[in-house]
Amino acid sequence: MAQTYLSQAVDAANDAGTYDTNVKFLLADRQILARILKYAVSEFQDMPINEIMSCIGNDIEIGSKPLDAGLSNLGRIKDSNTEDNIPGEGIIFYDIRFTAYHRQSEMKILINVEAQKSSDPSSLGYHLENRIVFYMARMISAQKQTEFFHSDYDSLKKVRSIWICMDSSDDGDSIIELGFKNKNVFGNRSDSYHTDLMKGIIINIRNGENLKASQNILIDMLEKLLSQMDTVEKKRLLTKDYGMIMTAELEGRIQIMCNLSENIEAKGIEKGIETERINAIKRMLKAGATKEQILSYGYTEKELSQLTP
Repeated sequence: MAQTYLSQAVDAANDAGTYDTNVKFLLADRQILARILKYAVSEFQDMPINEIMSCIGNDIEIGSKPLDAGLSNLGRIKDSNTEDNIPGEGIIFYDIRFTAYHRQSEMKILINVEAQKSSDPSSLGYHLENRIVFYMARMISAQKQTEFFHSDYDSLKKVRSIWICMDSSDDGDSIIELGFKNKNVFGNRSDSYHTDLMKGIIINIRNGENLKASQNILIDMLEKLLSQMDTVEKKRLLTKDYGMIMTAELEGRIQIMCNLSENIEAKGIEKGIETERINAIKRMLKAGATKEQILSYGYTEKELSQLTP
């Protein structure tokens, strides 16, 4: 018998790596992806959510998988290799990638979604915009011998690289679009071919507590989805405010993520207490306290051994 989501949540490793991976699986749910496409990708903005869901291919690929994701008509996930290895260009891994089909225009669009903890150049060591350009370029160059052959460049498919950044300030919620823009620098020719093959979209969401609801519907939904809100309340709001159906996959992922979030927070508190106790021993040693005096205040031999030979 397959494990229930509850038993998966109990068995899941309680570390940040598992939490991050479950965030990717949560974002890769078809209902979530459909809303990201509607409110962040212009080609889908006039389409109803249910129609967009049907436009998402069955090729949703996710970088890594700690738990059995399950399958259903609403949230089908395909465990596949997200490695992009082009000879001479190195290897990169995408968090989530899939194909969307705009049926009205018979257009095929290649989509990449990345969950980004930090967008701060001082933390990353580079500007995120440059990484996004690199990812888009790779999604274009990787189409040779797959989407087009020889010199048939007009068969290139559009690529959209969507980055959900989770470190914005309380008033930093925003959506930014990066892409080509034609500019006539000389002459009056007006029949220039419009190039919109590559677009990068940065969705900046806030990670604070007691935030005022964002005026942007997508950001508000993502902030609720990825918050440390009580699981029952989170599911209620996603159902009431955004019309989501709590499938086994979606409900299970929300529960797993909330459990992991609680465990990570508890570990952080525990680690903070340990650090403060060690710092207190350091101060006592610096003041000349003896071993016996330090132990008399409730500190342990183990803690003291970390600081003394």
